[in-house]
Amino acid sequence: MSKKEETGVQEAPKGFSVGGFLQETKEELDKVVWPSRQQLLSESAGVLLMVMLSATLIYLIDNFFRWASGQVFG
Repeated sequence: MSKKEETGVQEAPKGFSVGGFLQETKEELDKVVWPSRQQLLSESAGVLLMVMLSATLIYLIDNFFRWASGQVFG
């Protein structure tokens, strides 16, 4: 008995089938839990808020280091 037979692993069939691919894609998309409109809007707002806060923090730190290097080297 080969190792594959012992573990119960089956080999995938050779070749590519467009019909099989589309069917499997549809099956996978049916498993997706799509967010509601409210979830989408609130999570998008959260992402935008975090991006703005991060950008502001980076801007402030950059200006602080620009000021500090001006004090040291200027």
